[in-house]
Amino acid sequence: MKGLLITLEGGEGSGKSTQIQLLARWLKEEGHEVVCTREPGGTPLAEEIRDLLMVPRAETVAPLAELLLYQAARAQHVRDVIRPALQRGALVLCDRFVDSTSAYQGAGRTLPEEAVMELNRLATDGIWPDLTLILDLPEQEGLQRARNRGSDDRMMEETLSFHRNIRSAFQRLAQEEPDRITMVDGCLSPEEVLEALKERISALLQEHSLSQERSS
Repeated sequence: MKGLLITLEGGEGSGKSTQIQLLARWLKEEGHEVVCTREPGGTPLAEEIRDLLMVPRAETVAPLAELLLYQAARAQHVRDVIRPALQRGALVLCDRFVDSTSAYQGAGRTLPEEAVMELNRLATDGIWPDLTLILDLPEQEGLQRARNRGSDDRMMEETLSFHRNIRSAFQRLAQEEPDRITMVDGCLSPEEVLEALKERISALLQEHSLSQERSS
């Protein structure tokens, strides 16, 4: 049975990491093998690249260099973690994936959309999310939440307009791909957000089960 790749997306402070842990606990209780991972990261090499990308530095990182580093980490991550998990039928919960690259490096850094998408497809080598859940909330609130929990990575140094562009890009992606992407109000309580996410994932699992039955 083929596994499923479920990605969680959103701006800074949207609560993705918290919700992934809650979803993993629920899905394991339901009897599924669950692999939780993140981008950039997920493998030793990809985690080293994450440090290069996230740690604030005096040197300005060129937008193209940033994009290529993200894709290098992704290629390693897909090969070593995501593809093997999907092949053995696991549910993969990934904190950020290709849509973050489209939003941050495409809309945020204003790199050409076609180039970003082509590199996304090259790095993923045919792997694409079965479901993407975007936690949406005003950028100012998200940034304040991130500061409150002590976040100080390089993205926190960006302007409010940068983060506003990110949010707009996520909203646009959700409108363009409603079958794959579901947007959830990140201003709801964590419990309410979790219930909304569980409802959408339950529907996906039911669809997947029926599809497997038809093909068997």
